[in-house]
Amino acid sequence: MLSVSNLSVQFGKRVLFDEVNVAFLEGNCYGIIGANGAGKSTFLKILANKIDPTSGHVHLEPGKRMSILEQNHNAYDEFTVLETVVMGNKPLFEIKKQIDALYADYTDENAEKIGELQVQFEEMNGWNADSDAAALLSNLGITEDLHYTTMADMDSKLKVRVLLAQALFGSPDVLIMDEPTNDLDYETISWLEHFLANYDNTVIVVSHDRHFLDAVCTHIADIDFGKINLYSGNYTFWYESSQLASRQRAQQNKKAEEKAKELQEFIARFSANVAKSKQATSRKKMLDKLKADDIKPSSRRYPAIIFDREREAGDQILNVEKLTASSEDGDLLFANVDINLAKGDKVAIISKDSRATTAFYEIIAGDKKADSGKFQWGITTTQSYLPADNEKYFDANMNLVDWLRQWTKTEEEREEVYVRGFLGKMLFSGEEALKKSTVLSGGEKVRCMLSRMMLLRANVLLLDEPTNHLDLESITAFNNSLKNFKGTILMTTHDHEFVQTVATRVIELTPNGAIDRHLTFDEYMSDKSIKEQRKKMYAVTV
Repeated sequence: MLSVSNLSVQFGKRVLFDEVNVAFLEGNCYGIIGANGAGKSTFLKILANKIDPTSGHVHLEPGKRMSILEQNHNAYDEFTVLETVVMGNKPLFEIKKQIDALYADYTDENAEKIGELQVQFEEMNGWNADSDAAALLSNLGITEDLHYTTMADMDSKLKVRVLLAQALFGSPDVLIMDEPTNDLDYETISWLEHFLANYDNTVIVVSHDRHFLDAVCTHIADIDFGKINLYSGNYTFWYESSQLASRQRAQQNKKAEEKAKELQEFIARFSANVAKSKQATSRKKMLDKLKADDIKPSSRRYPAIIFDREREAGDQILNVEKLTASSEDGDLLFANVDINLAKGDKVAIISKDSRATTAFYEIIAGDKKADSGKFQWGITTTQSYLPADNEKYFDANMNLVDWLRQWTKTEEEREEVYVRGFLGKMLFSGEEALKKSTVLSGGEKVRCMLSRMMLLRANVLLLDEPTNHLDLESITAFNNSLKNFKGTILMTTHDHEFVQTVATRVIELTPNGAIDRHLTFDEYMSDKSIKEQRKKMYAVTV
């Protein structure tokens, strides 16, 4: 279907890809993974013919159509929403334009040409194009009243969904998507997962959402040391098998046959647990054919995220009474919120409006005043806050050792070796620890904030979109650390795996109070009575 031959990419002295050979076959979904900077997005752009490799070439089977999820959200501002979606099938849209132009200047001479074009149009199912596009839009949460709105007038988050519909339109033979779940809500992501899990053609996707990769991928394409290696199975299978292989490699005295047996048992166990969707069934067949020798250890580095507590909190954690907050524009974000947290609660704070959750954290962290109501922390609690926007923490131009020193409390903690220990856990070792705080990438800033949180040793963690900017390795390590944390957690995240595996309680902030349930995230979102309650809570404003 789509193949890459002898592909090399070099920027100056930096070699990104070196003689890569890989084929993407029909019916499979490939998740492209790799550390930040490994070249995931660059590789997709090369496949999409948006940039040229230094050498080598990409070959798409003749007669096959490729579709790419558009990253420029303003590229179609002059078109209506429905037109934008239909433009996803360029050959079809071009024929439609020609027919419309000929009808606009109709003569006997061009009647024959119109007839020929209409035959092609019918063969491409063109007469159903608008209705098919409308159905896609509706599934992605774009209501019918918006279908003839100009893209320039669409909210930026809705534009993302229109462009996703455009990429999916007309069942392209090869579908390429870079971070398709960004700015999508839970229901829309679930629909997309189901759509792709049952998609018959080739899908190539980059995503930091592990639940999404697990739900849709039949293969993982791992970018490492300038090469791309393909592995059968989804992300969790790749991660767990590579970790098992790494542990076995570290145990040099372990007999080879014992290693092979353990790996083979792992393959069989994972294969037996694969869900019963169309792609999952084919994935199971692939896993059944795997041999222990096919599993390789990963060279990826994972940060060591360990949240210790300076002291254990008492029974009183946080009490919130009648808390109400509005945006700077005067929109009511949430009202009359009552919450009483217990020791050890791990709570997902959610809302249909992300401004509401951020305002809630800012209020209880002391950075913002509520419109009304009050809150009180227990006297034995200490809080550590990871905000969605951390820019204010990096204003001063200092090296990372001095940056982290700002939050030390004793002379012993101020020692360079002590501070470097926390930075080293987050992969800032040696000269990396002397980088200036003002030149860090988004992911590096979050890792610094995590170093700060570990240093503070708080017994309550406040996490507003904690996975933003992090790579899969950091997200996985972070996720595992929170599962093991003995204190209290309040968290808001769009990472499904993160919230499902950590939270044991869900609190939803609405304009008419809070919905509070001791359930996992999946249980909460699938509960029919809660769905009805949510509709009522958002429909009423106070």
